[in-house]
Amino acid sequence: MKIIKHITALGLLLPTVALAQDLEPRRWTPIPLDLQVVGAGYGYSSGDIIFDPVLKAEDVEVDMHLYAASYVTSFKLLDKLARFDVVAPYASGEWEGLLESVPTKLERSGWLDPVFRVSVNLMGSPALNTKQLMQSLGQKKSNTIVGVALSVRAPLGEYFDDKLINLGENRFTIRPQLGLVHTRDNWSYELTGSIFYFTDNDDFFGNKKREQQPLYAIQSHVIYSFVGRKWLSVSAGYGLGGQSKVNGVNKDDKRHTLLSAVSFGMPITQTQSVKVVYINQKSNASTGVDADSLALAWNMRF
Repeated sequence: MKIIKHITALGLLLPTVALAQDLEPRRWTPIPLDLQVVGAGYGYSSGDIIFDPVLKAEDVEVDMHLYAASYVTSFKLLDKLARFDVVAPYASGEWEGLLESVPTKLERSGWLDPVFRVSVNLMGSPALNTKQLMQSLGQKKSNTIVGVALSVRAPLGEYFDDKLINLGENRFTIRPQLGLVHTRDNWSYELTGSIFYFTDNDDFFGNKKREQQPLYAIQSHVIYSFVGRKWLSVSAGYGLGGQSKVNGVNKDDKRHTLLSAVSFGMPITQTQSVKVVYINQKSNASTGVDADSLALAWNMRF
């Protein structure tokens, strides 16, 4: 029974690695009207899961392979530039460690919950076609953009109420965002604040109910644009909160997570580009996840 409780705690930390708070530079960069972009990506994460010592879980390591397909389209909303994004991720993961000195290994593969997002740039980026947008931005030495967004992670991933570890979360995650980016010459300075709201999972393992408090997150990016549409970004982010309850009992899993990242993007053809990202995730709490991630993404616009 004690081993079951420990694995349950591991299950509560699974989403932290699989779909953690992101670090996404150039999130508010304006795109032309009626543009469509398709993309694919691969990411690998490896790290340690740190539990409360009373759980007697030691040397727990996680290896996660994440695959994703994405689609983006732009449109006009109340004369403002808007965009719609959808990301469909698939994951394969392995968790291994000592639970009360007993070697334990878990493996899962399947679809994670997809994410849908609508965003609107309120100022600084008019809704224009490609030629008009290039002319408008080219006339400005500096520019400031303010945007808002709402994303929803829908409970469509793989989930079984009779299993302790699941890739889907069987609940909605609703995330409002506010973003600001200031560009001067080749430099851009970007700041985004988010709040993650979680609905309840009423079918948690063992006919239990899982609740979670909001998670507050902030991320910042310094971006330099080179000649030829190449760019480099250095990023940092922090997440606080998100403590969960199972059947009304508080779990010791409040997030104090620091993230840092380096990203590089470049075109490979007139309509295609690639991006390489390294992310480090470190928990500043007594429990959490310390992990390193490397990702490669490709996209094509039309």
